[in-house]
Amino acid sequence: MTAAAERTGADRTEADRTPADVLAVAREQVLERGAGLDEPRVLEILRLPDERMPELLELAHEVRMRWCGPEVEVEGIVSLKTGGCPEDCHFCSQSGQFPSPVRSAWLDIPGLVKAARETAATGASEFCIVAAVRGPDKRLMSQVRDGIKAIREDGNDIQIACSLGMLTQEQVDELVGMGVHRYNHNLETARSHFPSVVTTHTWEERWETLRMVHEAGMEVCCGGIIGMGETVEQRAEFAVQLAELDPHEVPMNFLIPQPGTPYEDFELVEGPDALRTVAAFRLAMPRTMLRFAGGRELTLGDLGAEKGMLGGINAIIVGNYLTNLGRPAQQDLDMLTELNMPIKALSDTL
Repeated sequence: MTAAAERTGADRTEADRTPADVLAVAREQVLERGAGLDEPRVLEILRLPDERMPELLELAHEVRMRWCGPEVEVEGIVSLKTGGCPEDCHFCSQSGQFPSPVRSAWLDIPGLVKAARETAATGASEFCIVAAVRGPDKRLMSQVRDGIKAIREDGNDIQIACSLGMLTQEQVDELVGMGVHRYNHNLETARSHFPSVVTTHTWEERWETLRMVHEAGMEVCCGGIIGMGETVEQRAEFAVQLAELDPHEVPMNFLIPQPGTPYEDFELVEGPDALRTVAAFRLAMPRTMLRFAGGRELTLGDLGAEKGMLGGINAIIVGNYLTNLGRPAQQDLDMLTELNMPIKALSDTL
């Protein structure tokens, strides 16, 4: 037994470990050594009482600062193809299987160029083109190709990411050829919970797309949604499964109960649980970019967003989401200024 283990109680059984033991073990393993927590340890973090939250958030922030640095990556997203998706993701208002108010629509190339220009004007280094599809067809791939070309001809050198559903190897190679540097495809939730959330495709199919993206050299962006009826044990499972994938970025969404979807009556995740989950994911993935995404405004409010930025988060989506309004981008930029958090410069990512 090491001296560290004696000090922290790492050798005790789970039932005997106190919250102080749990935090001390995490401090030694994650902060000092940069090694992410395994599933049982993440679960212990998720079970910490509210009175330990200040210590937990402080530790998560220290981990973020030591292993990621102080910079925050800012991103804007735009929906190229909205609604009419054939899949039955129970949280999504863009599914054509549910009577939600969202209807199918396409954004034209001038609109895409304008959105990219507005995103770059906020100081963002990342612009993500999103489509509500199972996977891209020839029309969508052509639209993405033409859109990226038009953005570049507009003199905009912002980094471009895509989120177009499940891919074939040929499509992965096409996106690489277009200059797409990062691909988003969320696993959404723990493998054990996924069949309760989606029935029209499998968790494994999503994993296969992510494997191909990683092997092709694109950065992998993969996260999910907290608050879809998963247990605290499944949140720990999900954090460790994401860590196994070793993504460059993990977007952290909190469920927005969308009218017309099977989850329209679900309750919002409570603020303390959301912050505790953010910290737990940071301790599972000390070197990964954790990005605040959809639902943070409802779940956390303005004050909670600041606490999250001081509790492990180091990236943020500014402006509106795909079918939901976010805060005005300037509010988030002002928040980062007040927190003395520098925005990651575009030149640093090229």
